[in-house]
Amino acid sequence: MKHTAFFIALLVPAAWAQAPAADLEKALSAAPAQLKEAATVIKWKPDFTYDTLKQGTNRLVCYDQSGLPGQQAYSIECTSIANLKRAAQNLKFEAMGAQKQAALDAAEKDGTREKPEFGSVWYHQMGADKDKARPHMTIAVPFATEKTIGLPENGRGGGVWIMNAGTSTAHLMTPGE
Repeated sequence: MKHTAFFIALLVPAAWAQAPAADLEKALSAAPAQLKEAATVIKWKPDFTYDTLKQGTNRLVCYDQSGLPGQQAYSIECTSIANLKRAAQNLKFEAMGAQKQAALDAAEKDGTREKPEFGSVWYHQMGADKDKARPHMTIAVPFATEKTIGLPENGRGGGVWIMNAGTSTAHLMTPGE
């Protein structure tokens, strides 16, 4: 019995030590290679606050939101650390289900919608699972319009365009992946 308890005691800490490394690797999978090592990694809690799993030295923060309300089964995101309030608010809205759009519209109208950092990049990997995940990148340009930054407000021309122009959600879309 003593040998069994000793063996189990050895295995349990080893399993705990491996879990954070796997969590870090997964959360960093959407980050550009040159930014991964210095990125911060967080883990969202049910109340839309977070724990820091790894403190970084650059301004990139990455997190796994796989399976959270409104998210795909595999959903990883990285962005500027300045966008964490926006990301938390996004998760809160997604959790509202059918009331999400009305809440988003109200927050946009009354000015309580958190504004992302202008020019910050949002890196995503999303899909049914890791093997089917596709990369996607957008650049936040809150309240930008064709008139203010000179880019079109639709993708018909085949180049970069502004999606959700004139709102706090305005962002640059790039053709292709």
